[in-house]
Amino acid sequence: MANLKDIRTRISSTESTKQITSAMKLVSAAKLRKAQNSILKMRPYSGKLNQIMKDLSSDTSLTKDNPFTKEISAEKSLIIPITSNRGLCGAFNSNVLKKTAIVQSEVENADYFTIGRKASEHFNKRTQFSVIESFDDVWDNISWDYISEIADKIIEHYKSEKYSKVILVYNQFKSAATQFVISESFLPLQTEVESDDNKENEEIEYILEPSKELIMSELIPKSLKTQFYKAILESNAAEHAARMTAMHQATDNATELIKDLKLSYNKARQAAITNEIIEIVSGANAL
Repeated sequence: MANLKDIRTRISSTESTKQITSAMKLVSAAKLRKAQNSILKMRPYSGKLNQIMKDLSSDTSLTKDNPFTKEISAEKSLIIPITSNRGLCGAFNSNVLKKTAIVQSEVENADYFTIGRKASEHFNKRTQFSVIESFDDVWDNISWDYISEIADKIIEHYKSEKYSKVILVYNQFKSAATQFVISESFLPLQTEVESDDNKENEEIEYILEPSKELIMSELIPKSLKTQFYKAILESNAAEHAARMTAMHQATDNATELIKDLKLSYNKARQAAITNEIIEIVSGANAL
């Protein structure tokens, strides 16, 4: 009977876990809808802004001495891994950390700005990594104003010519079931327009007031902040999608485990009943 008690305890524990994972799945699904709407609305604006900026940057007289486009001969790079504050989201965080290790091996000497508690904990525990600043409170309230402040800090570090490049590492949202971890160059600014063989090269003529120089000085920081804000929104949507998928799989696994435990319980109970019958019959025959 002790075996039956152990199985009943495991069934009860697994059912409680199933209820928790099912509730977390529903919460993540609700948050995902909001995060997905935000990033889908942001992508067209970000893409168009970057395209305009690149079109204007084709004028080399504007970009020759621009601090955002010129090459800096610094020996260090700045890597910005973007993770979540919490776990239970599958390989969401570990994939970012693995990709960051690959990027770090390519640039060799690097400092870190960490976004999210998981990245902060990972790099602060290892003395070989230099963490300049950590921003774990980004996910408490995702706002343009706060993220712009972080982007300003990154931009100032680059303009001081301390780093030769700045690289973002984060999960890009594809769908509720798919996320891709990518490394993206943040600075120096890429001004070359990618050619598309399937489309004819179209030159767009812009009317600029009051001047190209003034517009570029305003447009480039705006474009960088938009790019950084988009990366945060991508990671936020990807996190909720990864957690929803992980909790869905955990709920399914708990359901299968409960079935197996109930089958084991019924087998053990039947064996116990059979043994009792055998004992009664044996006792009766002895009398």
